[in-house]
Amino acid sequence: MDRAKTTGTMSETELADVLSQVRAGSADAWGELYRRHAAAIFRFCRRVLPSREDAEDATTEIFMKVRQKLDSYDASRPFTAWLYKVASNHCWDMLRRRHIRQDLETGDIETLPLKHPDPGQLERLQAEQGSKEIRAGLAQLPDRARMALVLRYYAEMSYEEIAETLGVRRAFVGVLLLRARHQLRDVLSQGGASAAKAVAGRAP
Repeated sequence: MDRAKTTGTMSETELADVLSQVRAGSADAWGELYRRHAAAIFRFCRRVLPSREDAEDATTEIFMKVRQKLDSYDASRPFTAWLYKVASNHCWDMLRRRHIRQDLETGDIETLPLKHPDPGQLERLQAEQGSKEIRAGLAQLPDRARMALVLRYYAEMSYEEIAETLGVRRAFVGVLLLRARHQLRDVLSQGGASAAKAVAGRAP
């Protein structure tokens, strides 16, 4: 998961020291914080935004926000959880501002089996098909479906955090994720028999 990778070997004590130096205006400390986290935030943005250029712009803007909002960070919470929260809110706002958000059609949700989404499914699919195929599949999903999957399986957000970010009821998040997984399965299955086989055994 990207969230785990962002921290590297930095301990909680080291992180607290770096954040303290950033708040005091240290450019070196800010550079260290950026170096350790920017790559993962870029990968997150790349999964949810339409183009690489969008992801690059968003990464820069997110870190500008992080610097501005750092005083509001609650040190009792994991820093990466807060960082992904800032990133997800920025990306979702970006999608809405551009009027490219595609809301899910929910008319047939009642016909779907309401089994809990398997948290390891995307990891298995990625191992079987590769990051490029998964990213291409995610890119074809409606924005909210893609965002929900990335928030849950890559940023490891809770249902409550996803609900807050996407502006939906917490009770709807499980259904949203299930529908998004069905959509991703269908997209990947169109890529060929091997993709269909990889997903067939994972469907609810």
